[in-house]
Amino acid sequence: MSKNFLLLLQAFVVLLFFSLMVFEANAVCISSSYANLRAAPSTKSAKTWKVVKYMPFQQLKSSRGWTQVKDVDGDTHWVSDSLITSKVKCAVVKAKRANLRTAPNGAKHPKFSTAEKYVTFRYLGTKGGWAKVQDEQGTSYWISRSLIWVQ
Repeated sequence: MSKNFLLLLQAFVVLLFFSLMVFEANAVCISSSYANLRAAPSTKSAKTWKVVKYMPFQQLKSSRGWTQVKDVDGDTHWVSDSLITSKVKCAVVKAKRANLRTAPNGAKHPKFSTAEKYVTFRYLGTKGGWAKVQDEQGTSYWISRSLIWVQ
């Protein structure tokens, strides 16, 4: 292979790596106890959804103190920058209902409780096919990773 081709390939790999890092950085969560999402970047705009702390979103773009976000259902909204953070990862139940357990591996550990669709959590990590999450009161649970949307 030519030296120029190898340099070009190397540059492509580096750009791909950094673009993936930027994509990951585009995840945001609600940091306040609740937030009103809007149809446009203004408090005078129609409310589209009222959400609670830890609701995750994919960040799309920013404009004058507002961020356009995409939710678990693929809908877009605007939210004030003062109500979001990218410092923690968050999760939301995307299934109709999800079992919460005290440890991973549901066959070995009984159900502790259930969470309905749109219940939010702080995301702490994954072990196998299980995600460790924490509610706003600080209680930790394990939930099947396939039942939540993490950002």
